[in-house]
Amino acid sequence: MSIYQHFRPEEKEFIDQVMSWKNYVEMNYSPKLTDFLDPREQFIVQSIIGQNGEVKYQLFGGANSAERKRALIYPDYFQPEDDDFEIQLFEIKYPVKFVNLSHPQVLGSLMGIGLKREKYGDILIDGERIQFFVAKEIADYIRIHFHQVGKATVKLEDLPLSEAIKANEQTEEKEFTVSSLRLDAVLSTASRLSREKTQKLIENGLVKVNFRIVESPSYLLDEGDLISAKRIGRMKLTFIGEQTRKNKWRIRLGYFK
Repeated sequence: MSIYQHFRPEEKEFIDQVMSWKNYVEMNYSPKLTDFLDPREQFIVQSIIGQNGEVKYQLFGGANSAERKRALIYPDYFQPEDDDFEIQLFEIKYPVKFVNLSHPQVLGSLMGIGLKREKYGDILIDGERIQFFVAKEIADYIRIHFHQVGKATVKLEDLPLSEAIKANEQTEEKEFTVSSLRLDAVLSTASRLSREKTQKLIENGLVKVNFRIVESPSYLLDEGDLISAKRIGRMKLTFIGEQTRKNKWRIRLGYFK
């Protein structure tokens, strides 16, 4: 049975990448560090690498509560530490009395300096304080080129990871049975909205799966998917069980408060 049968067709390229990382570790007997991965990509790494063989993995995003994490894939002799993940924490200093900055503004400005999203981890906001994680190999580039968010001139302060803003998000898990693993069906059950209303939300570009807009109501969800929908909130599909006798799926969703 092909490994690709367990995943989505569009994930083939990433699966090949994970397999190449695993082969690198096996051939060189040395660790391999990835860029930041979204929750679905982390799930694929977990599924392919596992923890029972000679090649192992660990995930870390700068804080234990981080959503986006780097994966360290390593041979069984290696003992990973936080420093091995090569993550830099920055805090943005800006005129807080005159400017309000948002998550989209910060991300847009970071993307505007010419680096791919995979080099950035989570953006943390607590009131007026704003921090973000980056891959340490691009930290000098960030220091040189990142000076503005929107119309505000900003400065960066280097901080140790121990001073990261503590996330207040908590999840509440609930179990359901759904007729289908389609995005509209799961979202309808999770939100108690009609299927028609969730379809409109999806078709209007108001729903994301793993940080990417999905406009097809028939999009099939899989274990590990992170779903966010305007006016509904954020949730993670943490478990998919066996089908019932009535051909319904048992699932578990974690709701972010």
